[in-house]
Amino acid sequence: MSAPHNTPQVPKAPKVTEREARKVAEAAREQDWRKPSFAKELFLGRFRLDLIHPHPLPPPDDIRRGEEFLGRLRAFCEAHIDSARIERDAKIPDEVVNGLKELGALGMKIETKYGGLGLTQVYYNKALALVGSASPAIGALLSAHQSIGVPQPLKIFGTQEQKDAFLPRLATTDISAFLLTEPDVGSDPARLATTAVPDGNDYLLDGVKLWTTNGVVADLLVVMARVPASDGHPGGITAFVVEADAPGVTVEHRNAFMGLRGIENGVTRFHQVRVPAVNRIGPEGAGLKIALTTLNTGRLSLPAMCVGAGKWCLKIAREWSAVREQWGRPVAKHEAVGAKISFIAATTFALEAIVDLSSQMADEDRNDIRIEAALAKLYGSEMGWLIVDELVQIRGGRGFETAESLAARGERAVPAEQMLRDMRINRIFEGSTEIMHLLIAREAVDAHLKVAGDIIDPEKALADKAKAGANAAGFYARWLPQLVTGAGQLPLTYGEFNPAGHRDLSGHLRYVERSSRKLARSTFYAMSRWQGRMETKQGFLGRIVDIGAELFAMSAACVRAEHLRGSGEHGREAYQLADAFCRQSRVRVEELFTRLWSNTDDLDRRVVDGVLSGTYTWLEEGVIDPSGEGPWIADATPGPSAEENRHRPVR
Repeated sequence: MSAPHNTPQVPKAPKVTEREARKVAEAAREQDWRKPSFAKELFLGRFRLDLIHPHPLPPPDDIRRGEEFLGRLRAFCEAHIDSARIERDAKIPDEVVNGLKELGALGMKIETKYGGLGLTQVYYNKALALVGSASPAIGALLSAHQSIGVPQPLKIFGTQEQKDAFLPRLATTDISAFLLTEPDVGSDPARLATTAVPDGNDYLLDGVKLWTTNGVVADLLVVMARVPASDGHPGGITAFVVEADAPGVTVEHRNAFMGLRGIENGVTRFHQVRVPAVNRIGPEGAGLKIALTTLNTGRLSLPAMCVGAGKWCLKIAREWSAVREQWGRPVAKHEAVGAKISFIAATTFALEAIVDLSSQMADEDRNDIRIEAALAKLYGSEMGWLIVDELVQIRGGRGFETAESLAARGERAVPAEQMLRDMRINRIFEGSTEIMHLLIAREAVDAHLKVAGDIIDPEKALADKAKAGANAAGFYARWLPQLVTGAGQLPLTYGEFNPAGHRDLSGHLRYVERSSRKLARSTFYAMSRWQGRMETKQGFLGRIVDIGAELFAMSAACVRAEHLRGSGEHGREAYQLADAFCRQSRVRVEELFTRLWSNTDDLDRRVVDGVLSGTYTWLEEGVIDPSGEGPWIADATPGPSAEENRHRPVR
């Protein structure tokens, strides 16, 4: 093993304390709830089925336009997208990108008056599921462009002049990218190091951005940078639209990954890049709020592609398991394999139910869906990964073999191992599972913090704590009695979900109602027990969120099944899938409830302390580390680039 060597220390992002970082994140949150939220109520122990049932429906004209585009997109995918070539060459061919532009795929969510297609969120997600099944790399390109790239923040926060200037380009020719992450800054934006210094009517942009999906080929960038406070400038993290070919912008490296090999993801350096003040989105200091608000619906694109993956996995599992025989029977008939197929089918049904329901609620704009979208992203990425992993297991050795190798020896080229690699990033993209747990948990306990937060805030004066105590007493006197009994204890509740000749789903909804109240009681008990230390109990909070995700998924699955029954579309089969999913989900929920209080969290923390202090280095002996040399984090010191510009716009 090579001896360790001294490497120069990387210049660090601004130093901030944990409390300062939390304040930055808190300031970026939407503070108010102006509209009802099914998921927020669920975490408070109130099962508001009326907010999602009957299932909301899109207008007929939206359906017609959406279906027409899906037909054109399917024909294009079948005729022009060669997923194996993209995987082999690690590049989406320019002619494919240009064909998607001509099809209008860059403007799916952009209004028709700007040259876009003006599709609803429902049909945008269906399109991503379709194109993502043909090539996950293309799905990532289109999603990064429209879900978190320049169009969405402009749609919500842009001036009319900005919309007129940029949206027609973005709808037809220009690819966009979102640049937030830096080499030493991930999910802690308080440490953002890229700066935008005011200079007359411009800003001078300096810094380095990492993992810029689409950044290598993008024409327009939305960049988050820190404006220093000065006279006339409140400063703070701010969003800018930046021309990718502006002087001083250099794409220094195109990153390569274990999956999504066709994505154009890079490292982008800004050196004294002059950005006109008219390109600033929103006021100074609003950048993180803009990013989080954009993600409220933007996060739905990722679970939509997980739905597409689930549908493909179900197709392959069905076809393969019917022809592969072991011990005289198709493998599907063996219980061990059959359970996996049942899980794939039932979970795919539930994932589609979550995405369609959340998307339609986003289109209607009746409800606040910030928690629903976050749950969809969290649950879709985690369960989507399990679905693909189970498919690889069902395929056995062929699941581990590449599609190219399978074809070379005369078998069907099924890219199961590629799908596994492509899907793995979804648990990290757009907020890792761990960050999503914390984000959702913060929203889930918002009502408690509003009435009792000052009690546990060490910076609050005694008078403030006393006032908060009085307010909290009134809130909990009204709220806690509601958690004792509810509709879930009445045997005939939700009877419309028990139609003649179908599986009975009403019992599952009663279970959700009872579990919602139990979840709220558990949260209250934990806050009473740990108070200010609650924010450090990430294991507990993660399980609270996971229970809420399962309850949301069960609710969505039942509502979708009833909707399909009412519309005459596979109602009986939908009820069976919803029943199977809910039964599987209930097993997971019961385990999570048990693990709220029976777990190894405290012991795990002690072991971690030992690992970090070197107590267990003896356990690392007997291996060779094949890692290369170099710093853990690349140098991101501002300055001119010494690298060749790898920017490659597609024309």
